Amino acid sequence: MDFDGFYRDTSRRLLRYAYGLTGDPGEAQDLVQEAYARAWQRWRRVSGYDDPEAWLRLVVNRLSADRWRRLGVRRARAAAEPPTPPVNPPSEDVVLLVRAMRDLPDKQRRALALHYLLDRSIAEIAAESGASQNTVKSWLSRGRAALAATLGDTRATVTPEGARRAR
Repeated sequence: MDFDGFYRDTSRRLLRYAYGLTGDPGEAQDLVQEAYARAWQRWRRVSGYDDPEAWLRLVVNRLSADRWRRLGVRRARAAAEPPTPPVNPPSEDVVLLVRAMRDLPDKQRRALALHYLLDRSIAEIAAESGASQNTVKSWLSRGRAALAATLGDTRATVTPEGARRAR
């Protein structure tokens, strides 16, 4: 029997078997693909076995056991590490800024993020976006103006006593 015929005759059964072992269709497909890749590399020898499909099931069994072992090691390693400290929630200013940035056109939002968050120069933004430097300057200017208009209406400050006062 040639490898193509063997694959056509056995692949669905082997996939069902791997799915039964893993409970995850994507992981089952990965295991089956790896098993067939190994069978292809050794096809002269594997095709001579009394039951080549049994050899494939053995490969899937071992790959599945390796997967569970790796997951166990990862869990043990994660359990041994101290928990990450909780992250403080974003400030009200950050929430307002993000909300205002969502309303900007994509190019303005991208230019502002690259310039102010990643410290990219106008020339670097122009090269990355494929636009001229003057266009990038325009995006930055219009984006800043739109943010100022939006945030000027909604921004509030908190006094030391905790009372809110609008600007």
